[in-house]
Amino acid sequence: MRVMAQMAMVMNLDKCIGCHTCSVTCKQAWTNRTGTEYVWFNNVETRPGQGYPRTYEDQEEWKGGWALNRRGHLVLKGGGRIRKLASIFSNPKMPSIKDYYEPWTYDYSTLTDAPAQQHTPVARPKSLLTGKDMKVEWSSNWDDNLGGSAATLERDPMLAKIEQKVKFEFEQTFMFYLPRICEHCLNPSCAASCPSGAIYKREEDGIVLVDQDRCRGWRMCVSGCPYKKVYFNHRTGKAEKCTFCFPRIEVGLPTVCSETCVGRLRYLGLILYDADAVLEAAATPDEQDLYEAQRALILDPNDPEVVSAAERDGIPHDWIQAAQRSPIHALINTYKVALPLHPEFRTMPMVWYIPPLSPIVDVVKETGSDAEDSGNLFAAIDTLRIPVEYLAELFTAGDVTPVHNVLRKLAAMRSYMRDITMGRSPNGAIPASVGMGEEDMYDMYRLLAIAKYEDRYVIPPAHAEQAHALEEIATECSVSEYGGGQQGPFGEGSGRLVPLAAENFQMLQERQTSDTMTAAAGKRRRVNLLNWDGKGSPAGLFPPAEGDPEGDAR
Repeated sequence: MRVMAQMAMVMNLDKCIGCHTCSVTCKQAWTNRTGTEYVWFNNVETRPGQGYPRTYEDQEEWKGGWALNRRGHLVLKGGGRIRKLASIFSNPKMPSIKDYYEPWTYDYSTLTDAPAQQHTPVARPKSLLTGKDMKVEWSSNWDDNLGGSAATLERDPMLAKIEQKVKFEFEQTFMFYLPRICEHCLNPSCAASCPSGAIYKREEDGIVLVDQDRCRGWRMCVSGCPYKKVYFNHRTGKAEKCTFCFPRIEVGLPTVCSETCVGRLRYLGLILYDADAVLEAAATPDEQDLYEAQRALILDPNDPEVVSAAERDGIPHDWIQAAQRSPIHALINTYKVALPLHPEFRTMPMVWYIPPLSPIVDVVKETGSDAEDSGNLFAAIDTLRIPVEYLAELFTAGDVTPVHNVLRKLAAMRSYMRDITMGRSPNGAIPASVGMGEEDMYDMYRLLAIAKYEDRYVIPPAHAEQAHALEEIATECSVSEYGGGQQGPFGEGSGRLVPLAAENFQMLQERQTSDTMTAAAGKRRRVNLLNWDGKGSPAGLFPPAEGDPEGDAR
């Protein structure tokens, strides 16, 4: 057993409202520059729908991820070295700009500078690639207003696996939102597909990055990634992808998408896994057994043998403690309510999802029955087999049993907590019916419903002894204003940039000089404007006045 650490994320889809705040803030932080107009490291998809890029889940078309050969060995679905060498200068298995979308802006000057005239001027859409007029026909979430309609049936790869009767019944049931980032897989097929070895997985925290200096723009990584979360910057000729906001992670801060999430649906934490068992788990013959095989990779951080092995393999003690407090391990292995996205791709993804329950509650309400009663909810789950089957196609390779068990636990939690909220005696039979104790169910409720900031994000900061190595990695993987970490006196693409994030440097300096691990000396608690009643000034917004440690200076 070789213990390694991995930063992972869990998203509670029951809380996602499709506001796209995570997408916009990620866009502003990482891809707001030339050559990345169509790039969304974080995007939110409406389900059912075709996804972004279109039909990316259809690996018969795009040949992403891994497959098993006749001997039961893992091979890239897109072919090995010989096939890649034969097509290295012309990669046909890659989405075109039409499958993403042609980015555009509007001719605003026509509106602002047009003289007085009889007709109202129109700002026509202009392509950001060609500068010419264009007709807008597709974008990153074009399915948003079509989710659940017949317009999505033909091209949705997941609905294609279900009979026609099931499709139309599902159409009348519900729609939900699915946020997506790079999965930072344990067995990344993008890294195995790269001819130049530019994509690699960081040893200390498992984040998958692109070395911009080594990237030669072959774009085999775009084809190899089954989630299509590696993008090609046509301006720099380099591949780019989600970095899991590693400069923030290194100083104990959550990713930008997590920090700005309106629904507070994202959880971040460290897990420990057995690196020696990854390939064996990924090569599990039956696709429907891959979920359990992947879950078995995650080690119990409270097991003395695991702790001893982790210390032997060089994992710092405070990282082990962070893994013991991790919400990720709790949601995946303790409560068993988080599921991986498309485990059948065999990449062992490390972004997991809690399937939505709200639509089932809505259906029960429409019948006039008590939507919070455990008996009604359990009956609805048993009856509404169609949504469970669709969710199973997304999260468990078509196996409905794990999804069914998760939905029963979520329904039981709602029913059990309603009795407590209404002042009635809790019914211990409800958690027992789903194989949980009353204390475990209450703890799961606290984590899913009312968890505080420090409970949702348990991120150990990088150690000072790792600083030199991390600095070199940051130099290799940085993305400058022009992309690729390259700029110089001869224009874009020339010279070499030494990156320095002032915000992160300051936070790291405060953390290193502080007496505590949570705040620098003299630094007050975080300001939460969501709890402000609008009267006076929010607590902690201004420094305290002299002689009044609790007051705010004006």
